[in-house]
Parts: sequence; C-alpha cells; structure tokens
Amino acid sequence: MEKQKMSTRYMAVIAMFSALSFVAVLLSKVIPDVMGFLSYEPKDAIIAIAGFIYGPAACLLISVIVSFVEMITISSTGPYGMIMNIVSTCAFTIPAACVYKRFHTQKGAVAGLTAGVAVLAAVMVLWNYIITPLYMGQPREVVAGMLATVFLPFNLIKGGINAGLTLLLYKPVVGALRKARLVEPSKSGKKGVFSPGFTIFSAAVLITFVLLFLVMLGVI
Repeated sequence: MEKQKMSTRYMAVIAMFSALSFVAVLLSKVIPDVMGFLSYEPKDAIIAIAGFIYGPAACLLISVIVSFVEMITISSTGPYGMIMNIVSTCAFTIPAACVYKRFHTQKGAVAGLTAGVAVLAAVMVLWNYIITPLYMGQPREVVAGMLATVFLPFNLIKGGINAGLTLLLYKPVVGALRKARLVEPSKSGKKGVFSPGFTIFSAAVLITFVLLFLVMLGVI
C-alpha cells in the first residue's frame, strides 16, 4: 500500500511539473527570439528542480512529455524541434541532477548547474550543426559559421538564466511540496540548505545572465 501511495504521489508531482513546464513554454512566447529563431524558455529551470527532487530519470521523463505536447500543439518545427528540445533540456538538467544527487549541498547545487550549463553549450553545438540545417533550410556551412558566434553564447546565456532560476526557486518549491505532503520531508531534518546569502548569490547569477541576454537581443 505504501509503495502504491508513493507511486501515485510521484506521478502526481511529475504531472504537475510537466504542466508547469508547458505553461512556462507558453509564457515564454512573449520573449523575443534571438536572431529570429532561437527561443528562450524557462521550462528547464522547472525540470531541473524536479531533477533535484527525484533524480535524473525525472528530468528525462518530463522533458519527453513536455516536448511531445509542445510538438503537437504549438510547435512549427515538428519532430526536429521535439528532438532538439529533449536533447537541450536533458543536456542541462540531467548533469545538474546527477551532481546534486551525489552532493546534496549548496556547493553541489552550484556545481551541478555549472556542469549542466557546460554540457548544454557543448552538446548543442554538435546538435545544432547536425539538426538545424534540416529544418531551417539553410546550408550546413551557414549554420557552421553561426556555431561559435550565435549558438554557443545563446546556450551559455540560456543555461545561466535557468541555473539562476533553479537556485532561487528550488527551496520555496520543495518547501511547498513538503507542506502539501507531495514530497518526503528532508532526511536531515533541516528546513533547507539554502541560506539568505545564497539567495542573494543566486539572484546575482540570474540578473547577470538576464543582462547578457538583453545585450544579445540588442536591447541594451
């Protein structure tokens, strides 16, 4: 009975995070695209929080669910877009979740998200080179010329914004889920590992990368 209860609770939380991630995708449509086709979506921060709670498998599951729903509802890039969404989200969230699962501390969270940003940037250089010409209708040489000047900085900045959001939102989100008895209480008995000073640090990271994003958009 307890195992069934845990399974039901797990599915409920996964469904909730999937719904929140899709809403984040919808809301992000008001944010201008970089170069007219690179979209920033905050869903990766939500999925990373789920990964911090449940581990890397949750990241993969939610990513597939949300990317599929996006493909059949609002996406104009079809299966190619779905593949790119899954790869991008997993490249950021799975390394972060793996590191945080091993080192369940503030430093572990920062290290995990830093690893996620690095893996995201590296992986998407390769996948943009392979997939982007197929749905952009551009020669591969044109896309190759944009890898270092457009795709790499965009993914570094996108990852940085989502890392800052994850650090800021994790504690209040997991606290609310524990109050609702949707997530197990902390085994250490502590209310949380994120201090006020860490919140300030997280906000500084977020603000820095948001400013860089505005620079990339040509707003400032």
